[in-house]
Amino acid sequence: MTVEELLEVESIRKLRVRYSYYLDAGELDSLVALFTDDAVCEFGPYGVWRGRVMIAENYRRVLGGGLKRGPFQSLHVNTNHWVEITGEARAIGRLYLIDLAVGGDPKVNPMIWLGVYDEAYARVDGQWRIGRSSLQFMWPERHLTAGFPGRPLPVGL
Repeated sequence: MTVEELLEVESIRKLRVRYSYYLDAGELDSLVALFTDDAVCEFGPYGVWRGRVMIAENYRRVLGGGLKRGPFQSLHVNTNHWVEITGEARAIGRLYLIDLAVGGDPKVNPMIWLGVYDEAYARVDGQWRIGRSSLQFMWPERHLTAGFPGRPLPVGL
């Protein structure tokens, strides 16, 4: 791997850190800006979301109550991020999700979801963006997309 490729991988990892931060902070406009215009999100029980407009609407709907209570009602911890550059402006990745509810009763399990993101990234106007995000829900319910756990594919990109 070249130094340039390592820098690209690090840019994609930074994109994912910003994704979790904006999601947890309730900064939905900044969150949605991280996606390509034609992005697809496959989020199991939350459905398939196509395009930035639908992504924004559904995040507002899903996070509605938490947004009213203020930022950081949950923490989306991401780890084990594997990134592979697949072309000049394309990459794929896989990372783990630990989704925690915070601010509640400390005697209650804060775990909401455990999952694995399969993603495809595209560089648009010099910036890496999320083109596809397929969340594989592992616990407490299993919701998997077809073909998982095969190698993540840049479907649609």
